[in-house]
Parts: sequence; structure tokens; C-alpha cells
Amino acid sequence: MYALSAPLLLLAFLVDSVISVPVIEGTDATPVSSAASAAVSVTLGGLTYVNKGLVGFGLIPSDFLESTGDTIGGIGSAIAIKRGTWAAHTDGTFTGTLVVHPDRGFNVDGTVDYQARRHELQFTLAPYASSANLNFTTAQETFKISYVDTILEFERNNTKTSGLDPAAIRPAQSGFPTAPTADPQMPIASSSEPHLTLDIEGIILNADGSYWLSDEYGPYIYRFSAAGNLIQTIQPPSAILPEVSGSLDFTSLDDPDTGRASNQGFEGLTLDPTTNSLYAMLQSATIQDGGDDKSTSRFTRLLAYDVSNPLGSVPLIGEWVVPLPQSSKGNTEACSEIHFLGSGVFLALSRDGDGRGGDDNNSGYKQADLFSITGATDIHGTKFDSPANPIARIIAATYVSFVNFVDDTQLARLGSPDDETLIDAKWESLALAPSDNDFLSTHGVSLGVPFDAGIDVDNQFLVFRVTLPSVPQGSVQTSIGI
Repeated sequence: MYALSAPLLLLAFLVDSVISVPVIEGTDATPVSSAASAAVSVTLGGLTYVNKGLVGFGLIPSDFLESTGDTIGGIGSAIAIKRGTWAAHTDGTFTGTLVVHPDRGFNVDGTVDYQARRHELQFTLAPYASSANLNFTTAQETFKISYVDTILEFERNNTKTSGLDPAAIRPAQSGFPTAPTADPQMPIASSSEPHLTLDIEGIILNADGSYWLSDEYGPYIYRFSAAGNLIQTIQPPSAILPEVSGSLDFTSLDDPDTGRASNQGFEGLTLDPTTNSLYAMLQSATIQDGGDDKSTSRFTRLLAYDVSNPLGSVPLIGEWVVPLPQSSKGNTEACSEIHFLGSGVFLALSRDGDGRGGDDNNSGYKQADLFSITGATDIHGTKFDSPANPIARIIAATYVSFVNFVDDTQLARLGSPDDETLIDAKWESLALAPSDNDFLSTHGVSLGVPFDAGIDVDNQFLVFRVTLPSVPQGSVQTSIGI
């Protein structure tokens, strides 16, 4: 395995060739050193990963309206580069199209009947390598974004999906679980409004135009057609499903007795294109594994499915425990996205909830870290897939720090956001990493109705240049269709 020789966008990342730099051993998830004047490296599994620093910054204003008339909102819940659109130009710039997906709509005052949708954005990246600091306006020229269009999503019988908190359950379809396209028990808005409810957090684009989405309510993994229609649903083991008194309960308003914690579902979704293994990771631990408290919720679960023949079968082929970083106060820095890098290694976007639009303007942890499942215990098909058996006596993945999004020196080079331009609180994507702004705008529109959330939080994009030696040659090109 070796690093790619051509630059490509991965998270907020350009992948570059290997260079010789001092090695910094990393075993704990602590903030990395400044990458301002020299590359910062970390070793994992005998390979050296290098962060060469921030090279691009852009944003979409908080009050931008998409084609349905709604505020475009927190588009960073899920993001991917559209297949076949990435291009490198002789002037050193790169262009392409992003496919982005918001979560459940404007929900500051409770969830709304927001139809799920994906957007397309065109971008031009002009990587900035100088050490001189740019002002905030000039910095935005390094990553320019323009809106293209919006595609609404529908479930069975061409029914609109919803973002409302699921208050009821639709029974499983005949044929489940034997038939891959038969629905399991589905979260719906209510018995009077039996629409599938979605809180989307991850996206994978397939070569045939279909795409996988991961969500928090189930937590489920859904496959949609290119036109935005539901094809099939993957239901995880019972240890992951939210149960109250032994029965499914998909609400996000309260924690269940077992299974995924409230609003801590499948935040991370990624694909190994060489084996067609689809990976999904919970934002933090299940309730039985300590997920009912931030101080004990660090041991989350990563699941793998074989999607090489999705209409034939989608078997669970792996499951591992991943130890997330914790703050100085002992609170878990939950994971908002993952990205497969080859050789059992993944990027993990772990963060606190502070920053613009968060609990505190001063963020202490927003990082794209690394973890490896090599040597970790595969628990799929064991007693741990039952909610009655919390994880115990297993070997967890190895987790190390890598890229620090809130490095002051790096941010100063690209405009040093401050005051109303502070770095956003919720960074949630690894393909180009924009933030999820939760539809926070003082001039917003939700379902055609104007709203004032009391604060403007733009969708921000950061682009870093990195060396990722575990990525097989050609695999990133394959995943984005070039």
C-alpha cells in the first residue's frame, strides 16, 4: 500500500505523495501540533500520515435559498464528490460537483415535516500554499461554491419522507428479513401521518446512480435510486436498535433502555470500493455500552456490510469497537463522520459541540483523526449483538490524532474566522468537510414559512492537504468515477 501521487479531495483533504518528515508517535487522541510552518505527521500501523496544512476555505451564506424555496440549511450532514466530475486544470485549480444532504430540517423549536433531499453544488478549488495570512473575504476565493439543484426524496408508493420525530412504527413488510428489498419495522411520523421519517447523516454514491444514506432515527441504512426513490433498507443487529421495555421505540426525544442513544445513530458512513464493504459507525456508544452519559460513551461500534450484490443479500460481515477521544473533563468527543483509507484504517471526524451556533464559541476539539481495526476483535455474530450483553473483554480499535481543524495558526492563513465568522460548531462530513449549521439563520425559510433562529451560521468548508499512505493506488479515483 502507498500514497496516491495525484491530489484528490477526501474530507477537507488533498491527497499528496509521501514526503520525508519527522515522525511523531501518536497513541492518544490529543490535539495535533500546529501545521503552519512544517508538515505534521503521525504513525499508525507502521505507516506515516502527514498533514501539510489548510489550503482552502469557502462558505455558503446561512440565508441562501434552494430551489424549493427553503433555506439550504445544514448541508454538511452528508457529502460526497459526484462521480465523474472531478477535474484538475493546468492553472493548478480543481473543479467538480458535490452531492450534499441536510439532516431533518429546521429543528430549533422541535422537528418539522421536512422532506428529505439532496443538493448538488459546483466548486472551484485554488489551493493556497503561502504562509502569508489572507483576509476573510480573499480566503473565500480559494474554495468557491455555487448551487446547482435539489432532488427531493420519496419512500414507498412515491410518498414524501418527513423529518418529524418518529412517534409510531410501521410493521415490517412480508418477506423481511429474507428478501433484501422488504422493509423492516420502519420509523414513521405518526399513525395518522405514516410517512417514513429520516434524519440523514451519511451518503455513499454508487456507480449505477443509486446511493446509500445512513440515519439517526433507526438507526438504519437506506438505498435510494438516482431519482430519489427508496429501494431498500438495512436494519442493524438488535444491540443497535433502540428498545424500551423490550420493544422498538425510534423517538429521539429520550434515550431508550438499550441500543443507540438519542440523536447518536449512524453518523458515519463510508465504502471500501475494492471489496464493496459498506461501513457505518454510531456517533457514540450504545446505551448498554455506556451511551447514557458523556463520560462513559466513548466505546462506539463500527459495522460492515457486503453490498456487492444488494438485491441478492446484504450480510453483516464485521463489527468492531472504536474508542473515541475524550475532553479534559472526561466527556466523549462524539464522531460525526468516517472515511475508509485502506488496510483497515479510517478517518474519524470527532468533535465537541462548541463554536459558532454551539454551546460555547471557544471550541477545544474538532479533528479528523485516524483509527485502525487491524488487530481489533470482530464481534459480529457474537453475543454482543444482543442488547443483553454489553461489550466486555475485547480488543478495541487503535485511535490516534491527526488533523486539528481549530489550529489558530492555520486558520489565520485562511482568514482567521472570528466574531460572526467563527468556525462553526457542527462539522459533520468527510469528503470535503463542511459544517452542519442546523438551519441557523436570522432570515431563514422552512416549509415556506420565514423563521429567525437568532443567529446566522454559514455552511463552512475547509480543505487540507494530507498524505494518506494506506490508500491503495487508484481507489479514490475509482470511488469518484475518474
